[in-house]
Order: sequence, then C-alpha cells, then structure tokens
Amino acid sequence: MPAPPPEAKIRLGTRGSALALAQSRWVKEQLTGRHPHCRVELVVIKTTGDTIRDVPLAQVGGKGLFIKEIEEALLSGQVDLAVHSLKDMPAQVPAGLMLGAVPAREDHRDAFISNRYPNLKAIPAGGRIGTGSLRRQAQILHLRPDLEVVPLRGNVDTRLKKMENLGLAALILAAAGLNRLGLGQVYRGLLPETEMLPAVGQGALGLEVRAEDRRLLELLAFLDHPPSRVAVTGERAFLARLEGGCRVPVAALGRMYGDSLTLEALICDPEGKRCLRDRASGPEDQAWSLGTELADRLLSQGGREILAALSETLP
Repeated sequence: MPAPPPEAKIRLGTRGSALALAQSRWVKEQLTGRHPHCRVELVVIKTTGDTIRDVPLAQVGGKGLFIKEIEEALLSGQVDLAVHSLKDMPAQVPAGLMLGAVPAREDHRDAFISNRYPNLKAIPAGGRIGTGSLRRQAQILHLRPDLEVVPLRGNVDTRLKKMENLGLAALILAAAGLNRLGLGQVYRGLLPETEMLPAVGQGALGLEVRAEDRRLLELLAFLDHPPSRVAVTGERAFLARLEGGCRVPVAALGRMYGDSLTLEALICDPEGKRCLRDRASGPEDQAWSLGTELADRLLSQGGREILAALSETLP
C-alpha cells in the first residue's frame, strides 16, 4: 500500500471582507476535500482599497488597490496562494506570478436591487441609483439619461443602508457576490447583457500563485474550468489593450460555443452619451488575440477619443 503524501501547508492570502472570506473559504474547502493531506490557513491582508472607503476608485488608482498588498505577500513568500474576484485584477499579472486556476464562473450579470421598483425601466424620471462603478454609471445613463447616478462604495450591508438613508430608487451590484454571500433574495432581478454588459472577469475567481510553485499548481489543477478561463482570457486581453480598469467605462463578456469564443465589448463615455459596442468570434486558442483585435476595432471607431478625453479628467 503506497504511503500517504506528506502534509502540504498552504497559506492563502485574502482580504478581510465578508465576500473575500466566503470565496477563500470555498477554495479552502475544495482543496482540503480533494487533497486531505492539505492544510490551508487563511491569512487576512488589509489592502489599500480597504482603507480608502469613501472615494470613487477611479480617483485613487483603480481596482488594483484591492490586490496590491496581497500580490506583494505572494512575491515575498508570506503567502502561497491568493483568491481574488477576477474583476479586481488588472489585466497584467506581475512577473513571477500567474493565474493558477480559474474555477467555473458564477453568474456574470448585474443585479437590480430596489424596495420600490421592479426594474430599471420602472424608475420615474429623476430617480437616483447607487453604484460605485463607472461602467454601470455609463450604461445606466445611456439607457436612462433622465436618471441620476449616486457614487456608492462599501460592503453590501453598507450600501443597502445607504439606499434607505439617501432615498435611492435602486442599487446595482454584481449578482455573483450576492449569490456567494447567500443574499440572492435581496435583488429583484438581473439586468440583461443588452442593457448592462458586465465588467471584465465579473463572476469569476482568480487563484493567483507564484509561477515557480509547480506543486501548488498541480494541487489546484482540478479547480480550473477551461471554458471560464478561455472566456476571461479574451476579456482580459481586451482590457490589457485599453490599459483600462475601473478608471474607464469599459465592459466585456466572453462566451464559449463549442470550441469557439464569442466576445462582446463596450467602451463608453462616463455620461453615457456615446457607447461603442461590438463583438467578434474565433477559436478558443486565439482568445487573447481576439480580445486585442476587438479592442483595436473599438478604438478605431472612436474609443481612442473617448479614453483620451477621460484620461484628462483623472488624477
């Protein structure tokens, strides 16, 4: 009878938010369930994004603020694995690190939350909607220029309280986060992609590791979901070409049909007055080039001017 494998201790770096902890605990359960010899320790790391709470992310450097310190801990060897909401990750991974696995994606759509209205169309003119996302703001105003968008940050409970305290008609939040927190009951419905194209990587997790850690990569291999990885690869290529993030109103969604990837993407101005949208399809092994080509197409259609005008307004 073969000897059992030696115990493997894995230090998993995570933010301390309820959602980050729920996601990290899920990964821990999957790992220890599949590999009983693994011992996974959660290491909570406070990020810059956690300390800056009341300023829109576009004004303070973008979503990379939620992972910078965790990536530094990975590179220094303080932790071995990080679990991120993939939409929080910049398109370029630092040298020495890599995406070790992309598990099967949760719902990629945005959720509509309101105590008064069943959907976005039902909100009367002048209604106020809360969101912390330029992407959502632009698409809301493109559909409903008669509404007012109120910038909001904070955890789900904080935003729900602000909806009441500020008299907001509705909130828009990612459905995946609510589902992972067991809060699917708080939203009235899901916004279709025709109205609200999601953020790059929305609904997906990114398991980041040191590229040299071959043993951990082998342990994580069972969690990797190839269709989800291909889809987000195309989306992240689009983002990389634009050098964007949450500082610019862009969106992208990849879908697999057999061995082909269809990618839809969008570039908007923050006021939603001009929204450029296009799609492209190609073989799954060309996901990165497909995303790059789609970005170039939208840039040539006027996206370059939109982004250049926006960059002049950002710090």
